[in-house]
Amino acid sequence: MAHITGTERTQQLLLPERVEDYVGADNHVRFIDAFVDGLDLEKAGFERVKSAATGRPGFHPGDLLKLYIYGYLNRVRSSRRLEAECHRNIEVIWLLRQLTPDFKTIADFRKDNRKAFKKVFREFVVLCRKLDLFGRELLAVDGTKIKAVNSKDRNFTKNGLTKAIEQADERLAAYLKQMDDGDSGEDGTPPPGRDDKLKEKMAALKERQERDKARLAQMEKAGEKQISLTDPDSQMMLCAGRKFVAYNVQIAVDCKHKLIVEHEVTNHGADLGLLAPTAAPAIELLEVEKIDVVADKGYHKIEDIEACEEAGLVPYVAKPQRGYAVRKGFFTKDDFLYDAVADQYVCPAGQRLSPLSASKSRDNKKLLYYNRKACKSCDIRAKCTDNKMGARHVSRLENEAIMDRMAERLKARPEIMDQRRESVEHPFGSMKQWMNQGAFLMRGLEKVKAEFSLTAIAYNLRRVFNLVSFDDLMAAVKG
Repeated sequence: MAHITGTERTQQLLLPERVEDYVGADNHVRFIDAFVDGLDLEKAGFERVKSAATGRPGFHPGDLLKLYIYGYLNRVRSSRRLEAECHRNIEVIWLLRQLTPDFKTIADFRKDNRKAFKKVFREFVVLCRKLDLFGRELLAVDGTKIKAVNSKDRNFTKNGLTKAIEQADERLAAYLKQMDDGDSGEDGTPPPGRDDKLKEKMAALKERQERDKARLAQMEKAGEKQISLTDPDSQMMLCAGRKFVAYNVQIAVDCKHKLIVEHEVTNHGADLGLLAPTAAPAIELLEVEKIDVVADKGYHKIEDIEACEEAGLVPYVAKPQRGYAVRKGFFTKDDFLYDAVADQYVCPAGQRLSPLSASKSRDNKKLLYYNRKACKSCDIRAKCTDNKMGARHVSRLENEAIMDRMAERLKARPEIMDQRRESVEHPFGSMKQWMNQGAFLMRGLEKVKAEFSLTAIAYNLRRVFNLVSFDDLMAAVKG
């Protein structure tokens, strides 16, 4: 039996005469076209919305924005690949009305309008709110590290440079000793060419040492702990047990449909202090006065929790178990019950600890609670402390009632941490695996922020396409 064969390439065909006929009536590219056409691009901050009276005409920013949204939605982020799509992809040909911008025009548009993309993301969030896609009851916040355009070999830390300079001094001393030992041989004559090779090595080593000294001086002057040469804004970060040069991406996700409400990109390696800045803008976007927000123990910082409450957020943050007592296996602070009326702690042995000294912790007053007399004669002292002369003390910050309230909320809703994991880890998994967003393409914090805004728009678009019918989407964007 013969195989299925195609038609001859020279066969004349009666194809549709209009590009419009190639794009289905319910094709999602039509929504992208309608959504961008409904935006106030000048208000969003895009350049060249109004063309100049003189000079060569340029591309309208709306057309290039449509191209980028379509590209990120379909896992095409490179400006060169987007240029190729303009020539061969019938959906892009329809979307841009057969315009074919070159890769530099496409790349420059993303670079020059980097501050406007987040406003486009927020406009889509507003549209999702009109479609009632947000529960507006619980936000989940988390962060992930995404690789920057900077290898580890082009990143230098203060400690690493100091060590390299010291090692260079040791190697230079070893080369000098090697030359002296050769000169003091039986005839005092070194092998031919040996000194020349050693001098070349020493010159190269001195040159590298001078570069390291200059980088160290630059870091000390700027008050930085590390420096990256390819992308100066990127930082060496730890993620899943390995180090690489990256940016820290933060998102706030509404738990109803796992849609991103707000996002931020920083070059801080830790999540501490990033809960309130990430979640607070969501209150205005969702048009609520108060909303619950949940995060993992990496966000457990009293100043950040206090800022959340002031902004109208009700935080649920898991408490990390750390400190000397945890490492030694002693009773932890959680084993000591606080009596707010008496302002005392009750230890596991039933003894009361009173505040007998105070210290300053940054801008926060810290009180120390202990009872020397009870500790000396305690039967379970070995489970509490290894301080043979002193007593076990428990510290308490002046505003620690904030953390106590949060602990009570967590105790009443233990399932909320599972909700956090199910909601906020889904977007990151989709971005890194399905959308190929394992690394940034651009350099510089502001440009990286713009790039991630496009990624967040594409992720939300894909979710909404799966949740809402095409007709309802078009009705919402045109209404």
